[in-house]
Amino acid sequence: MNFLEQTFDFILTTDRCLMTNHHGKEFLGFLGTGPAVGVPESVWKWLACPKMKVDDLGRPEQAPYGMRKVEAKLIDEGFKAAIIDPDHLERHLKYAKALMFSHHDYFAFGPPSSTWWGITKKEPINYKSFQALINKPEIQEAKKRGMKILVGGPSTWQWLWREDMIEKVGVDTLVDGEGEKIIVKLAQMILDNEPLPKYVYVSGDDVPDIDDISEIKGASVNGMIEIMRGCARSCRFCSVTIRPTRYYPLEKIEKELQTNVRAGVRHGVVHSDDVLFYGAVGIYPRPEPLIKLHTLVKKYYKTIAWSHASLAAIRYSEEKYGLISKLGEIIFDDEQRYLGVEVGIETGSVRLAKEIMPAKSAPYKPEEYPEIVEEAFKIMHENKIIPAGTMIVGLPEETEDDVYKTIELVDNLRPYRSILVPMFFVPMGFFKNRDWFTRVKLSEAHIELYRKVFWHDVYWAEDIINSFYMKGPVYMPVRFALKLFLRFAKKKMREVEKWLESQLKA
Repeated sequence: MNFLEQTFDFILTTDRCLMTNHHGKEFLGFLGTGPAVGVPESVWKWLACPKMKVDDLGRPEQAPYGMRKVEAKLIDEGFKAAIIDPDHLERHLKYAKALMFSHHDYFAFGPPSSTWWGITKKEPINYKSFQALINKPEIQEAKKRGMKILVGGPSTWQWLWREDMIEKVGVDTLVDGEGEKIIVKLAQMILDNEPLPKYVYVSGDDVPDIDDISEIKGASVNGMIEIMRGCARSCRFCSVTIRPTRYYPLEKIEKELQTNVRAGVRHGVVHSDDVLFYGAVGIYPRPEPLIKLHTLVKKYYKTIAWSHASLAAIRYSEEKYGLISKLGEIIFDDEQRYLGVEVGIETGSVRLAKEIMPAKSAPYKPEEYPEIVEEAFKIMHENKIIPAGTMIVGLPEETEDDVYKTIELVDNLRPYRSILVPMFFVPMGFFKNRDWFTRVKLSEAHIELYRKVFWHDVYWAEDIINSFYMKGPVYMPVRFALKLFLRFAKKKMREVEKWLESQLKA
């Protein structure tokens, strides 16, 4: 078969910060949301986003899960589509009808990136990486020949804040929301040479049902498989709660597990906006579907992680059913000694929790929220679950006292193995159209919060690296680089603390 017989009408791609498997360790991807610190940028990029193998056509061995879903839908509907590595675009764009971008953080407005950028005043790696991609001459040459450019993914909203880039890149359509149904309509419009809408917000009848969502055709980055969509908690700062809740049947999940295993991927991430809500009744987790789910996943994967879980669900599941312990009996074996997960702490302030996320504590009372957080962290610590706990700094309703309540919570979490991640507020969900600060102004309370979090994270990061993370000789260079970074970070923080102390005395 010659190359012309292997061309594609629709090319999907993203920059190197996402077209990578982060050495098989999903959490290392967070390094790509910041600038290089303490090591050369080339080393930082190698740590965060190393290149992956590609086939003869430039298709990566693994690709971001969301892009795999869109690729699969196009293929199932009879279109010629493929995900192509950003370094292998040129020969494909000569024949493509459309180039489709996807990204979690196009312009580094997302919480991790904007936090790094605000503190260091340096452009994050992911921002620089995407800028390098869209400035590739082959993209502009293809655009002049009539190729269409479509933008999608969870951070499509960021283009609305950078309308200058829409014009500069030559974006034809922005797709904001779940794309499985609308992308089929747009692809056919492109083939029929019909004019495209500039902006599409997916809602109502365009939100895909389970039957509209195709199973992935190629391996996903770090074996990620989705188990459901949507969340019932309705937090005002979150865009996920706008989407209806849908659970994937086990048969659908198993097909994607098999796809990854066939590609040699035996370690994976179970993805949901709250894994413990799989098969739930409202916000009440149920043991049976979760036990069946994890039994199925461990049949195929040697090790797993959870993308997200809520702290109230963790506490409720263990107190009501002993479920966290029961799941541990399924998950942990000779191959797997710990489980990683991202959890949303958001704040230690009861007042703020009641204001912006009254259902975050359910089925417990909002007044109990700090206690819920601490109890859930204790449960995770005792069950070999290592959380990355995110917190929101700078919410519109935040007061100085709210920040000090969060500092108090950080102190109470010190005994529990975890990484804490305070992030600047970014307007999504209910707040999406409200003004927000683009120039970060940290108060004394914010500075104290970051200082406390830093020493918490350094203490537990060293423990995690030494006891759990990246075992074996193959990871020795990465472990060495991480330890070097921690040593540099501690030195710099001590210098900052001395400077702050001198300023207070003055």
